[in-house]
Amino acid sequence: MTAPLLAHATPHGRMYARSTTEQPSVPSITTVISQLPTSLGGWFGHMAASALSRDPRLPVALGNPSELRSAVRDAASAAERYRDEAALRGTRVHHYCEQVALRALGRPEELDAARLALEENGETGFADRFDDWWDLYDVRPVEPELTVWNTELGYAGTLDLVATIGGRTCLIDYKTKNTDRDGFVKALDDKVVMQLVAGMKAEECLVDPEKGEWRAWPHGDQPLLLGVAVGQTEVRAMRANPEVLRTHWLRFCALRRAWEAGLLAEEAGRALLPVSPPPSAAVPTGSALPA
Repeated sequence: MTAPLLAHATPHGRMYARSTTEQPSVPSITTVISQLPTSLGGWFGHMAASALSRDPRLPVALGNPSELRSAVRDAASAAERYRDEAALRGTRVHHYCEQVALRALGRPEELDAARLALEENGETGFADRFDDWWDLYDVRPVEPELTVWNTELGYAGTLDLVATIGGRTCLIDYKTKNTDRDGFVKALDDKVVMQLVAGMKAEECLVDPEKGEWRAWPHGDQPLLLGVAVGQTEVRAMRANPEVLRTHWLRFCALRRAWEAGLLAEEAGRALLPVSPPPSAAVPTGSALPA
């Protein structure tokens, strides 16, 4: 997947600039959505316990405190390893999807190299199923990896694909998904609707990142919003329900305000200050330190 040239990692999350010569000024769509509280404690515990139970050192380690500590330490990082591996796999799959669109548009592409990278990691199924879906739905790409901007609310993001399917303009977001025990790709999270509706509400889209050239967003007139789960066994496209778009947009707006409030709180200075004990009764009241 081509990294958006205007996106930057910052202490406040991923942010976007208006050109390659400017500093980032607005948060990314995914940074805004990340303000939504999530609890991963149970998942982290499950991953650690599963990793420890499968560790071949465990039988010997039970009688060796030093070895047991080492096994527990390795198990504790199982969730981070899984997350990092999943992120790399997602990058490979997204890159392949982008190259398919670029080849269809007749632009420079690296499709063969992208498929080879999947093959080398035992992930050919993702490419095969994606190709099947692409042909079945007769996807006609307009623009892959399109960066968009909303000045009024203050955010930016990059859409995986703008395309036409069945004569309808579609905004598409790919999600790389595992397969369940029954061989079906796992379900998409409802948060993808917020991501898509934020893209739909864009005001501008990028023309030239070096010059900072933008144009008016041409795809906001009720496009079809598709979350596409890409798995090894199937690809499943899900349409955002038009009846819920307004509520998900309002939720996104609230999260954008929450992000800004957090930024202002960080920049305001120290939130807690030391306090001295109350003055002794023998000390005149006027000599006490100010509150």
